[in-house]
Amino acid sequence: MSTRVVRDLLKDKDQQLFTVAPDTTVQAALEIMASKRVSSLPVMIGSELVGIFSERDYIRRAVPKRIAPWDVLVKDLMTDKVICVTADQTVRECMELMTGNKFRHLPVVDGKKLVGMLSISDILKALRPARIDFPSF
Repeated sequence: MSTRVVRDLLKDKDQQLFTVAPDTTVQAALEIMASKRVSSLPVMIGSELVGIFSERDYIRRAVPKRIAPWDVLVKDLMTDKVICVTADQTVRECMELMTGNKFRHLPVVDGKKLVGMLSISDILKALRPARIDFPSF
């Protein structure tokens, strides 16, 4: 079986990317996430990826302090040290990055350009066929 790479996964995915700017209110970001049925958004300044904002960022950083989502900006809660992959990296490498660093969303870049997003679900689906090949006893 050939080793699957990120490029293979992106071919099978809807390529529409939803992003926000750092000065977006968290309320507006959460509304986008709810309406588009995504649980994270890349944070962009122009074409530059400057962070990622996820449901977890809000829940872990704002909820304990009782900060209302309309009272805070994405830049105040986002993760700014974003780990990215390229289209040539393997699915297995993505899984190792995600599990090792305990996050569920992985931006895909070509140079400095954001070209896609992978979720842990995308990775698990890609790995599932490999598990089916195991003999049953």
